[in-house]
Amino acid sequence: MPQASATMNVMIAAARKAARALARDFGEVENLQVSRKGPSDFVSSADIKAEKTIFEELSKARPGYGFVMEERGVVEGTDKTNRWLVDPLDGTSNFLHAIPHFAISIGLEREGVLVAGVVYNVVRDELFWAEKGMGAYLNDRRLRVAGRSDMRDALFATGTPFHGKPGHAKALGEIERVIAKSAGMRRFGAAALDLAYVAAGRFDGYWERGLNAWDIAAGAVLVREAGGVVTEIDGDDFMKTGAVVAANERLLPALTQAVRGS
Repeated sequence: MPQASATMNVMIAAARKAARALARDFGEVENLQVSRKGPSDFVSSADIKAEKTIFEELSKARPGYGFVMEERGVVEGTDKTNRWLVDPLDGTSNFLHAIPHFAISIGLEREGVLVAGVVYNVVRDELFWAEKGMGAYLNDRRLRVAGRSDMRDALFATGTPFHGKPGHAKALGEIERVIAKSAGMRRFGAAALDLAYVAAGRFDGYWERGLNAWDIAAGAVLVREAGGVVTEIDGDDFMKTGAVVAANERLLPALTQAVRGS
């Protein structure tokens, strides 16, 4: 593995420790999937356990850092310049249905700037990691975004709102416009992994609205350090609005235009 900073090693260690329990729990979910009750409560417990592990490991290694976490919410730290953004189980619905496509996502924000990210695909043992100015990696291999420049050759990913949330019609319109101009689209149900896949060149681009900061943080660092661009769909701050679009710099304008319908 390329030389990582002490902080990155802390992030990786926390992700790997939480992953061990998630992997065991995933095996149980596969068994529970056939039960009448269903595994919803079990998955919630797995999510909380993973978050607790990450919280404890990061707090021990970097006391005073703040947190923004899916389950705990905002945890203020004595160090006001650093905070972790953590999704302990990105792709919960996939986990719930025993689909092996989910990840742990840990981002680090320093003085309002995203500076480091880890996205760990537990089942495939794929560790995506990046630090500002140091490049992006998959395990020990350097990552670069795909080099395609023609929408017609490009494969994109997106997400759609969960049941009961607004925006379905808008999302379907965006999907229709992008599909009409591209080689296709995928909806895998794990935002952090979608961004990691853009960084790895597996997807040419990705967009989604209605995300949370912990969904985006680590993946945004990965894409940028792999040579891509991450922006807000309508030009605002994606960490505040949750509306993100990512691609290489040549495809980004066309993808953004198609998503906006402009």
